[in-house]
Amino acid sequence: MEIVADRVVTIHYTLKDDRGAVLDSSAGGEPLAYIQGHGNLVAGLEKALEGNQEGKTLSVVIPPEDGYGKRDAALIQHVPKRSLQGSGEIKKGMQFQAGTGDGVRMFTVTAVVGDMITLDGNHPLADKTLHFDVEVVSVRAATTQELEHGHVHGAGGHHH
Repeated sequence: MEIVADRVVTIHYTLKDDRGAVLDSSAGGEPLAYIQGHGNLVAGLEKALEGNQEGKTLSVVIPPEDGYGKRDAALIQHVPKRSLQGSGEIKKGMQFQAGTGDGVRMFTVTAVVGDMITLDGNHPLADKTLHFDVEVVSVRAATTQELEHGHVHGAGGHHH
């Protein structure tokens, strides 16, 4: 079966950076299941998988524009500690969700200096070229319920 919109696709993948360091992988674990055409994967990977079939293996190089985007300086904010009251001790590396004009975004604390905190709303992989090695494990039609919910149910999906 061919990978087209509204099909449930199950893949094994390994994601590496430009230096060949593994950033993420499904190897040794459950494959990832997603619905094609629903924005569940970065755009460049969905585009590369379109039209492929079960058993296909491919290597895909995705520029930042088709991956997690370019770094946006406007997403880096300096806020006083008191604006994050109730969060306990704020440390570098902590993450917070915050509403923005584009919806909810994850912010990472990149610095704590005195009473000021630096928050970065860029994805950790922004500006990075992504190198995916992918094996298409299976392709099937999505159920009506999966399409309504926008994600896969059952093995590899959200509801176990």
